[in-house]
Amino acid sequence: MMKNIRIVLINTSHPGNIGATARAMKTMGLNELYLVQPLNFPHPKAHEMASNAGDVVDQAIVVDSLEAAIGDARLVVGTSTRSRTIPWPMLTPREFAEKARVETLHSKVAILFGREQSGLTNEELHRCHFHIQIPSNPEYSSLNLAAAVQVIAYEICVASQNEVVTPQSVDWDYQWANAEQMEGFYEHLQRVLVALDFLKPEAPRQLMTRLRRLFHRARPDVMELNILRGILGAVEKNKK
Repeated sequence: MMKNIRIVLINTSHPGNIGATARAMKTMGLNELYLVQPLNFPHPKAHEMASNAGDVVDQAIVVDSLEAAIGDARLVVGTSTRSRTIPWPMLTPREFAEKARVETLHSKVAILFGREQSGLTNEELHRCHFHIQIPSNPEYSSLNLAAAVQVIAYEICVASQNEVVTPQSVDWDYQWANAEQMEGFYEHLQRVLVALDFLKPEAPRQLMTRLRRLFHRARPDVMELNILRGILGAVEKNKK
């Protein structure tokens, strides 16, 4: 389970938080850390805060885009403390850990953590199948970045020690589409909807956001996604 869990930090501003995150991960058996455009890394403070988890810091993969961090993941979740205009499927850390226990048998799972001050953007959250909300004091719900990682990593560690009851979905004939494949589909879908004049770029009315939520809930496998892309291609051909 642990080798298929990826922690993704986006635009982290303080290198000490990267080190503290690495420590939180290592204490729970996680070691795959991706950093999307960190503002100050590498930095000695990261190693100082990592204590004996400097190896996780040294092995951290720095990338220029979210796409590079989650492209091969078949389940992407994002942490959020804010309610959204368009509701998204929500999980507690414990519910997520139980889901990840099964998903990681055959798939990479990515967990997104946003900026220290503002968290994840709406666009980044829309890339996720689920959002995770850590129960906290409603009058002061802001957790330190490493503390949030620690809570979720702890639940993953506990779940990893439980016996896996294999659901029918594990024996599915095709793998779920990964994040990169889904993004290609969304780009294709938007292009076709614009060509059909169903989607007006100047007044989108959150149509693509709602369609993202729909297909994230459906979780198409690679064959189903190929069928959908084939339908879109036929529409484009007949439109000409």
